Amino acid sequence: MSIYDFILEAPKGVQVPLKDFEGKVMLIVNTATGCGFTPQYEDLEALYEQFHDKGLEIIDVPCNQFAGQTPGTDDEIHEFCTLKYKTQFPQMKKSDVNGENELPLYTFLKEQQGFKGFGSGPKALAMSVMLKGIDKDYKKNPNIKWNFTKFLVDRQGNVVARFEPTESMKNVAAAVEKLI
Repeated sequence: MSIYDFILEAPKGVQVPLKDFEGKVMLIVNTATGCGFTPQYEDLEALYEQFHDKGLEIIDVPCNQFAGQTPGTDDEIHEFCTLKYKTQFPQMKKSDVNGENELPLYTFLKEQQGFKGFGSGPKALAMSVMLKGIDKDYKKNPNIKWNFTKFLVDRQGNVVARFEPTESMKNVAAAVEKLI
């Protein structure tokens, strides 16, 4: 199975085959509109503007599984993102990234790049403390831990990196630039 075998659904039922992005670099991210990491939309849009013409696609998958931080409809989420952050990259239908109803794409992504930790610093420590309260074994499973987890896919369709939301967006940008 390849990443290009998956089809996502955009709002209003539009099917988005990842095969359409073959030969491009993809950054796939589960997002939220009411999260402490939501300002990363600004960095994601800057990355998109900088590298889209060179072959970058950002795939936005809104998700309400983490503290209910994406409560709106697909239309409300899209309006928020385009008005507040001027996002232009493709936004999919709000979906689950963990559990019984998770998108098959996310099952694949987590198999390719498991959880490796939050890194260091105050945000990483805060995430670790919070997650220990939710799931004391969170370090031992590949599940998405929170909003704004990113998967980087190279032009050949290989899932080459996973970035937790605590990762510096400068590091994400540097990894993208190496693949462009």
